[in-house]
Amino acid sequence: MPEGRAVRTAPAPGPVHRRPPAVPRAAARPLPWLALTGAAFALLQLVLIVPGTGLGWDETVYASQVARDVPAAFFSAPRARGITYLIAPVAALTPSATALRITLALLSGAGLWAALWVWRRLLPTRVLALGGALFATLWIALYYGPQAMPNLWAAYGALAATGFFLRAVQDRTDRRALVGLPLAVAATALMRPPDAGWLVLVPAVAALAVPRWRRPALVLLLAGGLLLGAADWIVEAYLRYGGLFARLQRAAEIQGGIGWNLAVDDQIRSLDGRGLCRPCDVPWTHPVTAVWWFLLPLLTAGGVLAAVRARRPATALLPTAVAVATAVPYLFLIDYAAPRFLLPAYALLSLPVADGLWRLAAPGGRLRPRATALLATALAAHLAVQLAVLTGNTARNRHMRQDFTAAATALHALGVRPPCVLTGDHAVQLAYYAGCASRQTAGPDAGTTPQQLRATAAHQPVAVLVPPSAAPPALARGWRPAALSGTGSFRGYRAYRSPAPETGAATGPTAR
Repeated sequence: MPEGRAVRTAPAPGPVHRRPPAVPRAAARPLPWLALTGAAFALLQLVLIVPGTGLGWDETVYASQVARDVPAAFFSAPRARGITYLIAPVAALTPSATALRITLALLSGAGLWAALWVWRRLLPTRVLALGGALFATLWIALYYGPQAMPNLWAAYGALAATGFFLRAVQDRTDRRALVGLPLAVAATALMRPPDAGWLVLVPAVAALAVPRWRRPALVLLLAGGLLLGAADWIVEAYLRYGGLFARLQRAAEIQGGIGWNLAVDDQIRSLDGRGLCRPCDVPWTHPVTAVWWFLLPLLTAGGVLAAVRARRPATALLPTAVAVATAVPYLFLIDYAAPRFLLPAYALLSLPVADGLWRLAAPGGRLRPRATALLATALAAHLAVQLAVLTGNTARNRHMRQDFTAAATALHALGVRPPCVLTGDHAVQLAYYAGCASRQTAGPDAGTTPQQLRATAAHQPVAVLVPPSAAPPALARGWRPAALSGTGSFRGYRAYRSPAPETGAATGPTAR
């Protein structure tokens, strides 16, 4: 080698971090399509659900924590306060159920768009838009979209967290993913701490066990997000329940115990429109409402196959694994069912299902007329079933609001006006409509004693609500009975009112 000639040496080999494949030009502008998906979701809620519907039992518990002129209901151990923070601004201004519904419908549309937007670098826009549409047209998603319930928001957090994790392991320069991952987990934990615990299991294991994804730092981000979101729930556990494990134990007791309980059949029966199936010993009268549920595993498998052929298997395998993890407690560990519990799983599975359907309709990028027509027909039938269940649920909710409004008016006419206390059957929900406090002497919401209620009756109205066939409780001995007649589902109910003098003026339950 001649002297003085510079010698160039190759850089030492090291890990190469490649960005994920570029998004095709046809899918490079996802904003309009995903925004349209979210807007359509909100519009459907505003048209089909919001008008005339009222707050259900769980909603009145959450809303009463922050609502103006409404005493807070008993807040039991399993509940988290995330949804109360979300609705606090509007609930502090007005107790109107319609105002709350409109606000949540708009927010849920924006939330769907935001969760899908996280995936724009991972999946084609057509898959994201179809997946969002499939999820948004489930009666469960539509019905709970404008409700003050945490499950839909936990679903958004799970979907976003899974997308951020995939982005972080596929592109280590994606700083937004590193910030978004713990925030999405924290949002889920704020709404449903147990759901967030199941959510982080799969990504945490993947970050340690999958060689190409091995990043222990991501486990720290997942754990940090979980602790951040559950912080107020943990602090409250020590302030009110004597510690975290004591609260977990009490929450398990309220839920009937946590252990091996096969609730798959309960979830299937609840798909015909039952908000809560407990105990779920009812007959399965509408099998057609569960057809899509039985097809879901096959459709998901088709989505995994489509993702494998597109050389991006992780975009189907990871959300499927996380969906299974979030569904485990509700399918195998509790002895009752509520369709909303599986919303996180449905949101995650909607993407591989959409991927598989697109593969069937357009395997080479061009639509096949026969396959497209067949899929369109099947989806139309599916949507018809979802709309039928949604219509029935919404109609029952509107009747419920009329019943509670009429019952609240009847109580006011009896002199049970704020400040007042209700106890007994339906007391928690009716108290919100009547502007009263609710106090129970037994059951999971027990927070007072008969002696304390009788003492309260000495200075403000107290009423005990009793079903038509029930005998008057010992608490109401000597109190004046009055039938709540002409109020639908409250027909025949008796309100045993304390002999306290009538005070105050009615506050207009019709506003609620």
